[in-house]
Amino acid sequence: MKTYLTYGFYMALGNALIVFVLYFSGLHSEAAKLDLAQKIQMFGSIGISIACLVYGTREHRNALPPTDAYGYGRALGTGFMIVLFASLFGAIFNYLYAAVINPGFIEVMLQAQSDKLEAAGMSADKIEQVNSMTRTMMKPAIQAGIGFFMGLFFGTVFALITAAFLKRPARDEVVAS
Repeated sequence: MKTYLTYGFYMALGNALIVFVLYFSGLHSEAAKLDLAQKIQMFGSIGISIACLVYGTREHRNALPPTDAYGYGRALGTGFMIVLFASLFGAIFNYLYAAVINPGFIEVMLQAQSDKLEAAGMSADKIEQVNSMTRTMMKPAIQAGIGFFMGLFFGTVFALITAAFLKRPARDEVVAS
């Protein structure tokens, strides 16, 4: 349990640090900069997630005797538990970020969406309709919930992949003569 909690926390912390870097560098304050911020966050999050899954699964695997098998299912289970804790911690952070740290971020996201729709040639009335529907989904609690399930989904995909490389067959015990 300690490994899951530890590496889940590291994963959420790493992703939170990326968000803070983007926030303090001003990439979360203007709609024009949001596209770049989202790309940086996506690639950084993928790297952090894979690193935490690999190190956490290896630590869990190495804590077991070499004679015990550490198959694909066991490696996947370890990865999933790490992702579960990371998603829980991440949802708490997402809520705090949207509600307390940067409450104007939702407006920046809506403005970025409006700019894209306007560039695509959508009328102002349609853009307002889309924004009013989107605004209901942009409440901090709803965003935290969506973030939890998205983190769980994509983290599980990464765990499926990393488990294939981190499984270990059981080794026969060497008899000393």
